[in-house]
Amino acid sequence: QVQLVESGGGLVQAGGSLRLSCAASGSIFSINAMGWYRQAPGKQRDVVATITSSGSTNYADSVKGRFTVSRDNAKNTVYLQMNSLKPEDTSVYYCNAQVRTYSGINYLRYWGQGTQVTVSS
Repeated sequence: QVQLVESGGGLVQAGGSLRLSCAASGSIFSINAMGWYRQAPGKQRDVVATITSSGSTNYADSVKGRFTVSRDNAKNTVYLQMNSLKPEDTSVYYCNAQVRTYSGINYLRYWGQGTQVTVSS
């Protein structure tokens, strides 16, 4: 089995910064893409940023220039540095990873439990 554990959420004032971390553990053979999604109450879950195993990144237009996604392949960990936070960034943030386990041949998507980010105005 694979577990994704997020940390780093919290309450911050507008203009502030937060750094989210997500560590994958378990019977991991390899990890392909990793990323961050967010879901506000009553809304769908949307992609925030993704990063491939080779380091190529993609961002939602709403966070370009403010958020930076990175990863440490040796630690099976993905990060999201969030700067210049806005009240509209308030959401539950979920990490996601495409993982191949030692017992499998395909990459499957796994999700973290989510971490709350609240930005006050």
